[in-house]
Amino acid sequence: MFVFKAAVVGAGTMGGEIAQVIAAAGIPVLLKDVDQRSVDVGLDRAREVTTAQQARLVEKERITQDQADAAVAEIVGRITGTTSYDGFGDADFVIEAVPERMEIKQAVFAELDAVTPGHAILASNTSSLSITEIGDATLRPDKVCGFHFFYPASIMPLLEIVEGDETAPETITAAINFAQAIRKQPITCAEVPGFVVNRILTSALSEVFRAQEERGLSIRSIDEGVGARNLAPMGPFTLIDQLGLDTVLHVSEHLQASYGDERFYVHQGMKRLVADGRLGAKAGGDGFYKDGEPQLPGDAEADADELAELYTLKLLVEACLVLEEGVAQTRAIDLGLMAGAGMDPRRGILPPLMKADIEGLDTVLERLEAAAERHGPRFEPPAILRRLVAQGRLGQKAGQGFFPWPRPDEGFGDATVQLETRGDVAIAWLSNPMTNAISPQVIEDLQRAWSAAEAAGVRAVVLASGNPLVFSAGADIKAFTTFDEASGAKLLRDMTAFMRGMERSGIATVAAVNAVAYGGGCELAMACDVRVAAHSALFAQPEVNLGIIPGFGGTQRLPRLVGTAKALEMNLTGDAITGEEAYEFGLANAVVPDHELLDTALAWARKLAGQAPLAVRHVKEVSANADLDAGLAAEAAGFAAVFASADAKEGISAFLGKRRPQWRGE
Repeated sequence: MFVFKAAVVGAGTMGGEIAQVIAAAGIPVLLKDVDQRSVDVGLDRAREVTTAQQARLVEKERITQDQADAAVAEIVGRITGTTSYDGFGDADFVIEAVPERMEIKQAVFAELDAVTPGHAILASNTSSLSITEIGDATLRPDKVCGFHFFYPASIMPLLEIVEGDETAPETITAAINFAQAIRKQPITCAEVPGFVVNRILTSALSEVFRAQEERGLSIRSIDEGVGARNLAPMGPFTLIDQLGLDTVLHVSEHLQASYGDERFYVHQGMKRLVADGRLGAKAGGDGFYKDGEPQLPGDAEADADELAELYTLKLLVEACLVLEEGVAQTRAIDLGLMAGAGMDPRRGILPPLMKADIEGLDTVLERLEAAAERHGPRFEPPAILRRLVAQGRLGQKAGQGFFPWPRPDEGFGDATVQLETRGDVAIAWLSNPMTNAISPQVIEDLQRAWSAAEAAGVRAVVLASGNPLVFSAGADIKAFTTFDEASGAKLLRDMTAFMRGMERSGIATVAAVNAVAYGGGCELAMACDVRVAAHSALFAQPEVNLGIIPGFGGTQRLPRLVGTAKALEMNLTGDAITGEEAYEFGLANAVVPDHELLDTALAWARKLAGQAPLAVRHVKEVSANADLDAGLAAEAAGFAAVFASADAKEGISAFLGKRRPQWRGE
């Protein structure tokens, strides 16, 4: 499903920002308020937010103020206000952003069901309500999903895509592609109260709330002490002032009602402040603080180390429960908290699963057991943590915990491809920050690692990612801008030769695709003998969106795996498919939970390594159609032809400039 026109219902602060985000991506969007009022407030908000971004545009994109003004005018001009449902008849994706009351949402969805085309996806921006119940108000519950933006929507990169009981897989895939089209970072999750980020973050904040009120702690001392421990971008009460006390209170009460008083504590002082209309930044800076002064009683000095420990442990407990319940995968949990709660590893703020892996799961288990003994069952170590420790998966020091961790051989520690040998099996870890982009250096390091594996007598190689968040986002697009025809041709020759060498070798290869595998990353995986996908994996051949075509075999290997029709679709649209779809179409041999990916890939490798090496080589040779070389030659010629075109230059320039390309067919 493709989105040529979107609509937003609810023209308040959030709705206006959502419309602005969509319009900024160059997609026409209709904005409507639910009570037939003028949507000037929504448009004003969109103008306000967009105008606030002008300085960043000028600074970051290095454009003039006149160009920034023109960009703002263009964005606002794409947003159409309406006081009826006129114009919804050709909307492809509708986002509801009305008040958090089920009866209002169901009424809106019933109307939308009647006025939108049958293919349209109807999405809710709810932060907590049931997607299944909302979908029940329509005749298309399979096309209803959650599409939860984080405030402020114009700034926060995260988007939670929530699957209701009746939501179809193709609806989730379409929502993922639309989220990426509007430049958001999507994670997917099942439908539970609080979804992922709000549930985990509020559980941890509950410990701070409980301690502050039960012990009469100073709010300022908590913010200063806990904030200094680098657990979040700012102190907890300062953060809530920014988010809005009413929003945090609503989520807290909903989660307490859903999961109980023990796990979720509602701050009674916050409840009183909200009743008085003191909502934080949105109320002129009057919330937990006013003019820099705390507004609730409490003067006892906080033990920052103890509070930080309780916060950290509770964050992990709830994250583990989300994982155990199958609500979300490991990547979605940590990425959600990175993109939605500011836990940025580059600033030393680690999300919970990654942090536990680095500290050691056995160490964390001991700390949880001590906390449970002192504070009760809300700190009881989750079963998933106990299992991992019992299995020896202790995190980074063991090479596997919630995530796999490279332990490279000597001489490979600083390479963009790190080799780790384990007997007759080796792992080639893609380790080129930040996205494992395929560059000339990566190709050189791939060849070096492969040669070392051959010399060591390895019989199977697993190709994995040392980055928990991405497999490989594809070729290094920025490097393309420095390439002349000769260097571009060399890149193609070197990568093609490497992948054909893998395919003709007696060494079996297994790709462990943990996350995004786009363009060259997808092509590298396709050159392996077996592909194991995590649930978080995404596969795509998006080169067409840059005005070029695949250059590492995407037009040739993909149809051999998924069939001509599906391959043509993927290469012509550039849209992504999920790990589950990859398995369904034949692109992946298996799809497994994120934290089981490496073990499964290693099991495949050990099985293949145990086969007769000569037989393996001959099976691989005769299984590869001889016409592939002719196809690759044709692909290389086509790539060279389009790479020198004006459209290719425009596509690459537009990608780097984060704008829509203007094709001329030249």
